[in-house]
Amino acid sequence: MPEVEVVVAHRERATLRVGEVFLKVDADPARTEVEVAAMALAPVPTPQVLWRQPPVLALAAVPGTALGRLGHAETAPPSAWAAAGAAVRRLHDAPLPPWPGRRLDAVAADLDRECAWLTANGVLPADLVRRNRRVAEAVLRPWTPVFVHGDLQTGHVFVHGDEVTAVIDWSEASRGDALFDLAVLTLGHEDRLDDVLMGYGAAVDLDVVRGWWSWRSLSAVRWLVQHGFDPFAPGCEVDVLRARTT
Repeated sequence: MPEVEVVVAHRERATLRVGEVFLKVDADPARTEVEVAAMALAPVPTPQVLWRQPPVLALAAVPGTALGRLGHAETAPPSAWAAAGAAVRRLHDAPLPPWPGRRLDAVAADLDRECAWLTANGVLPADLVRRNRRVAEAVLRPWTPVFVHGDLQTGHVFVHGDEVTAVIDWSEASRGDALFDLAVLTLGHEDRLDDVLMGYGAAVDLDVVRGWWSWRSLSAVRWLVQHGFDPFAPGCEVDVLRARTT
């Protein structure tokens, strides 16, 4: 009999693997509804939905291996990163999903709140927070919404050679800023941005990408700490913040 593997577990959701089946248990059924709907609309490979019985969603295992992991050495070739960029471009060129996404005022409010919390609680040096807040403010501008994945970290993109075999975990999909997806994909793997953009095939504002790196990291630290993860691990969110020197 196959063993039960806990892939990830925290207070909001858990993912288990049993053989070739992944069981996702989510406390918020709305996230599962978004995930199923987004996978049906996305013009990129996604996991097969086997069945759904709220709060559980069963998905088939996908082929290939994850493009990378935050805080770990990169092993995928440049061609795989370029393929990921091309897949992201197909998604961004697709028709918008029918549900809305994060508003600009909410992005600004999140930045205010998390910077205040990090400073007030002494989690990070005030100068580090201030420096990254200045960088993050580049994202506070109007954008033309596209179909975004919303959590396009490298562990959610599976590749085989130079082919993207699946993109997983669509619960944050919505209308949003294209550069947010590109920034999350390259967070902590900033030397791969050129490869991703080669596949993406469009010029982007690099200051905004850097701004989203800082915004994402500043916004994530509290959640990660409170859910048992370590943003201070080598190569992870705090190191991303430390890399911003201007």
